[in-house]
Amino acid sequence: MVRSSFDAPALSEEHLRWHQEAVVRCRRAIIQMTSLAASGHPGGSLSSLDLYLVLWSCAHVEGDNPWMTGRDRIVVSHGHTSPGVYSVLAELGFVDREEAIASFRSTQNLFEGHIEREVPGVEWTTGNLGQGLSAACGMTLGERIHGRRARIFVPMGDGEQQKGQISEARRFVVKFGLNEITAIIDRNRQQISGDTQQIMPQNIVENWESDGWHVVEIDGHDPQQIFSALQQAGRDEQRPWCIVAHTVMGKGISFMENLCDFHGRGLNPEEFAAAIEELGEDPALWDLGPFEQRRSRRPASTIPSLPHQFPKLKPGEPVTYGVDERTDCRSAFGKAMHDVALATDSKSPPIAAFDCDLEGSVKLGAFHESFPDRFFQSGIQEHHTATCAGALSTCGVTTVFADFGVFGVCETYNQHRLSDINHAQLKIACTHLGLDVGEDGRTHQCIDYVGLLRNIFGMSIFVPADPNQTDRIVRHALTTPGMAFIGMGRSKLSTITDENGGPFFAGDYQFEPGKIDFIRTGNAGMVISMGTPTGRALEAVDALRAEGLDISLAHVATPAELDRSSVQEITGQPFIVTVEDHSVRTGLGNCIAEALFDIGTTIPHLRLGVEKYAPSGPAVEVYRHCGLDTDSIKERVQAFALERQ
Repeated sequence: MVRSSFDAPALSEEHLRWHQEAVVRCRRAIIQMTSLAASGHPGGSLSSLDLYLVLWSCAHVEGDNPWMTGRDRIVVSHGHTSPGVYSVLAELGFVDREEAIASFRSTQNLFEGHIEREVPGVEWTTGNLGQGLSAACGMTLGERIHGRRARIFVPMGDGEQQKGQISEARRFVVKFGLNEITAIIDRNRQQISGDTQQIMPQNIVENWESDGWHVVEIDGHDPQQIFSALQQAGRDEQRPWCIVAHTVMGKGISFMENLCDFHGRGLNPEEFAAAIEELGEDPALWDLGPFEQRRSRRPASTIPSLPHQFPKLKPGEPVTYGVDERTDCRSAFGKAMHDVALATDSKSPPIAAFDCDLEGSVKLGAFHESFPDRFFQSGIQEHHTATCAGALSTCGVTTVFADFGVFGVCETYNQHRLSDINHAQLKIACTHLGLDVGEDGRTHQCIDYVGLLRNIFGMSIFVPADPNQTDRIVRHALTTPGMAFIGMGRSKLSTITDENGGPFFAGDYQFEPGKIDFIRTGNAGMVISMGTPTGRALEAVDALRAEGLDISLAHVATPAELDRSSVQEITGQPFIVTVEDHSVRTGLGNCIAEALFDIGTTIPHLRLGVEKYAPSGPAVEVYRHCGLDTDSIKERVQAFALERQ
């Protein structure tokens, strides 16, 4: 193994000799991996191979200390070239070559079909194309927030340039001057279905230049040209560079070259034998027998555990909103977030916020004013922003992505899913949920967030009932590791009161995920609400209790993680009615029914929620139209109770 640095004047003769020898070893490993697994992407791995060897052999990275502080980062965006990545990582001492070949695309360890962040030397799990540049932006911001400056390299595919998220990320890089980032495009002109220009014509050079990048074109198989371009890019502090590297799909094996067929399949036995003969190597070096045996033995992996960073923030003192103080949950969110930042470090807290042109609506103004270097205005670029924020949250910075629900959840679900796979700790704060979006109408009615987000295994879902509970949930979420979603409506809400008329979510109240909050107690049935409709449900329950019907009221803030003992407390009721500003198919009612089923109980259950897209209008009118106003809730609970008698 030979290492160099981008500070060197050029690659040495020794380095060039090593490079040519390493190319042969890596080509062999790529073909062995994909042939043994009978699947994979050898063509693009071979075309990117020279780029990878120069990058990992010259960047400030170390195989025996892959997660060292201050390292350069190589964020491979076209993650399907994993055979090429793994072969180079093995060449440079990050991983064991035999393990990578033998276990590639098997269930026994981490050498998956698309690169995984758990593998030393891999910075981001990719494969969903178009997200690498966005992730690199988050990592660059993370280095800056910690007072460091490292180079970030983003190898990408050329077919991948058809993705719109890349253009979002390009503009973000230029706006924030993230000139530490260098993009490298493998221009092999092939994608799964054929020539990239036939599948979807694109002006790659002109597109990058139009967004303010300096673009150079090189021979992607000439290590000296690759080195020189990367070196010059690092010296330019005025603008980011995009290097378009012209390459050959399947480079090095003639019958594979420039054929899209080898984009995504391994070689059959006849092709495998032909590759051995063409490369002129000793056939013994290509013997798959030992790898097949190791694959069948399934030995334990040698990969060390991925370290995780989570900053220690101070929650500050909870704020209590009085009974006569009517405000919205989003304002309580903005204030609580600002308070946590001030309580942790009034000058430079390890916390950041992203906005998509909605700062006033999502209440990030105070944070922006106090911490302008921690606030990132991304414009109307939700896909990029979600990925960028997710990546930053893995860098020891508590990161908040604030948006309207329909954009922050429905539009960016895949980005959040990928962040979870990457062990991100992103906090997603979404306002204007459900019918409470009011006049904006059905296109903006996020009525499916619970149903979507509960599919993300690492995601906690928090839906507060009023500003007081919002304050406490925000402080909890910001100071607790893991992905979290905080869902809020648009309207100002009344304070939820206890039976003595004081604020329920105040005083000795402690927010506990999974715990059901019992606001009114009775034995004639129970109304269980979630989020914004809780105030109306409380009014309906109090009215029924005044008329002699001893109804209970409970609130669920964490529908996807219900405490078993709390659920057990419901079982003595003759019936339950769930109330939610959410689709009745996948929301609170569904979660409660599942939780009861899990403990072997069934109870008569009426679900009140959104049954179809609602019309545009003031939120009060829309709720009335959908039967979620106080009077409608009261009437339907009363009728359901009478049916049970």
